[in-house]
Amino acid sequence: MSQANQAQCRVWLLDEDPGTVALAIQACALNDPPIALMVVKNSDEALEWMANLTAQNLPDFLLLDLNLPKLSALAVLRTLRMGMLTKDLHIVVFSAAHEAAEVQQSYQVGANSFVEKPHSVAEFSELLQTLIGYWVKPG
Repeated sequence: MSQANQAQCRVWLLDEDPGTVALAIQACALNDPPIALMVVKNSDEALEWMANLTAQNLPDFLLLDLNLPKLSALAVLRTLRMGMLTKDLHIVVFSAAHEAAEVQQSYQVGANSFVEKPHSVAEFSELLQTLIGYWVKPG
């Protein structure tokens, strides 16, 4: 993928864990060119984000933590899949620890991918590059 296409990449992260958020910010900043990252830290922000979506501010893909407090990730996923703007959004669910049933349920609700949550900046960077290469089409 050319750098011009990569520069346009917008990733949204829905995760309340400060450690994961910090890793994502560092991984996006270290990418050349940097990846535009927006962090949605909790379910209240997620609901506000979903209410204010437009075609112009949709991300290229969303990283969704499976273990959210309050509103579950699967409820967020269901809501996104019912929306006209978000029904085709690339959604990658991730979790530090997961059971086969959680993976299966995520796919049944509409996840495009399910991956293990990265534990380092290098792992996060590698995950982002893999997802960009797979989900973001050259334009």
